[in-house]
Amino acid sequence: MTTEINNCIEILSNGGLILYPTDTVWGIGCDATNAAAVEKVYDLKKRNDSKALICLVANDAMLERHVEKVPEVAYDILDLATKPTTIIYDKPIGLAKNAIAQDNTIAIRVASDKFCQYLINKFKKPIISTSANIAGEPTPRGFHEISDLILKGVDYVVNLQHEKKNGPPSSIIKLGNDGTVKIIRE
Repeated sequence: MTTEINNCIEILSNGGLILYPTDTVWGIGCDATNAAAVEKVYDLKKRNDSKALICLVANDAMLERHVEKVPEVAYDILDLATKPTTIIYDKPIGLAKNAIAQDNTIAIRVASDKFCQYLINKFKKPIISTSANIAGEPTPRGFHEISDLILKGVDYVVNLQHEKKNGPPSSIIKLGNDGTVKIIRE
């Protein structure tokens, strides 16, 4: 696993794209603070950047560094969640502008997968995580369903968990700094 993490760090540090297993689906990832790298993700997925991307962080401390204010209820939601949960926060900090939604929000998930946690911890920055498919096509249910276009379009494919089936997609909850809570995807 150490070799895979080091290979990913090298690619991410140079603005490249990785294909990696997450706590939900196989994801296309890049440095979430690098706008040029984020643009490569949109290009590969043939998707416009009006639809924001999900960011993975390693822990609560990294989350707090990239959101102006984490509402208290976020910690309760994350503690009680029974599956991976992505929360949309107001006023992100220090992330690529093109990774942020037009309403100045960002979708962030604290990674629960060990590989993702180690990778993000060692990289010391959030990583983009978007499903490994072209926009509008179904999300691959496992590594074997990822299209050649995606496989050839990334700079590095993590050589772990190729036989693993995807878990369910994460729940998505939008938390406003004004106290509003909205379920986007259960």
